[in-house]
Amino acid sequence: MESLEARKLEIEENGFAVIDKVFTDEAIEGIINFIDGTDKDKPTFRKTDDLFAIRQFLKEVPGIRPYIFTQGFQSIIQQFFGGGYFVVKSIYFDKPSRSNWFVAYHQDLTISTTTKHSLDGFVNWTVKQGQYAVQPPVGILERSFTIRIHLDETDAGNGALRVVPGSHKIGVIPPAEFAVLSEKETVCAVPRGGVMLMKPLLLHASGRAINQNRRRVIHIEFSNIELPKPLQWAERDEVL
Repeated sequence: MESLEARKLEIEENGFAVIDKVFTDEAIEGIINFIDGTDKDKPTFRKTDDLFAIRQFLKEVPGIRPYIFTQGFQSIIQQFFGGGYFVVKSIYFDKPSRSNWFVAYHQDLTISTTTKHSLDGFVNWTVKQGQYAVQPPVGILERSFTIRIHLDETDAGNGALRVVPGSHKIGVIPPAEFAVLSEKETVCAVPRGGVMLMKPLLLHASGRAINQNRRRVIHIEFSNIELPKPLQWAERDEVL
């Protein structure tokens, strides 16, 4: 088994790491059952034949917190990233077995805020479903991280993430360079109950499913930086 320091170095150098067996089968079933019992008609829920998604997941399904933020899950955050972090974005994805939905190569360049304000370094403002998104200064993205909890076995057959190791160290990458960089891609297979740790600037994509297996993922972003006033994180949540 790799040492903790080796795994931390893996994230620093490659921009991602996969940790198996963070959640037991019983814990995963508890998470799935809780989500399945949630009212699916809220405006922040997206439901199509190809995708079911819940944005602002921890806000919309608050009772899920104890199922996710177990002692083991919090220990991973503390060991790999240290203290002072809080949730800034949470999304639940369900790519059904019949889904042909995919996401092209990209970096996670935006954060969600409660309001829009003109501040130096904050660019490309958008608004969707009443929630503002903006590309912040790169330093904020460099100090953030994402954890993806996999509720299903995920591999190349059902749309596991494809990533370009080390691309998080380049900064904001022009789209014209994606094709060349993607020649160095690797597939991040994650077992049921495992988690993927990743940096937002990591270049990544998600392919179409080519088998009949579902892919359900809880995507949670963390930061330890307060935004310059008057900006505020839209989903700031002190769950740790």
